[in-house]
Amino acid sequence: MADPQPDELSRGRAEGQGDGLLELDWYHHELSRHAAEALLLSNGKDGSYLLRKSHDGPMLYALSVRGKDSVKHFQIERTEDSIKFGFNEFRTLSEFVSHFANQPLIGSETGTLLILKTPYPRKVDEPSIYESVRVHTAMQSGRTENDLIAEAPSLGTKEGYLTKQGGRVKSWKTRWFILHRNELKYFKDKMSIEPIKTLDLTECTGVQFDYSQEKINCFCLVFPERTYYMCTKTGVEADEWIKLIRWKLTQMKKAAKT
Repeated sequence: MADPQPDELSRGRAEGQGDGLLELDWYHHELSRHAAEALLLSNGKDGSYLLRKSHDGPMLYALSVRGKDSVKHFQIERTEDSIKFGFNEFRTLSEFVSHFANQPLIGSETGTLLILKTPYPRKVDEPSIYESVRVHTAMQSGRTENDLIAEAPSLGTKEGYLTKQGGRVKSWKTRWFILHRNELKYFKDKMSIEPIKTLDLTECTGVQFDYSQEKINCFCLVFPERTYYMCTKTGVEADEWIKLIRWKLTQMKKAAKT
């Protein structure tokens, strides 16, 4: 059998074959950036990470890492004879994996420091032992299949303090915000049970950075009846809120078309 030509080797590596990436149980193939964020925010924890294919080039991969309440993405390049990650270059896949086994500390351009603690597996095992059925008689009567509604927790949730501008009186007050499913609720503080208001994101027409206010790190949510202005402590935090809300708006538009 003839030896493979250089282009065939390049194609094999570009597809994740021949370099051992497919054998890594934390390599998620064609998982998109948004899907990686949703997965890690929903089921991961601080320091969880996964490797996926990058759409920026045939020999490029992306490492998605969850911080406390956000996900950062870092580029990894696969060359003919090495793997490049940041300032490090690994000659073999074994060296690359060993580097991650030592839980390295990495920093992003925004100054965020992350410890790579736990790889997020491509397959999540289910318990093999189940409870035996002892009681299966208690039930509500009079319900039909129309009452059987499938529900699941939101893929992307976020909470934290934001400084919000008032509607009638243009003063600024700090409120506790919770982003869950298609709702953005804000409370007087973190300990409050009832929200001051619930914003229905299905009615939101856009979210973006705002530079019209005197404060910095502001962004706005545009609704037909009003534009809401919020500020964060840092620009990175504002960017995280914007990206997650924008992702939700995109998903809602896609769902409306189907």
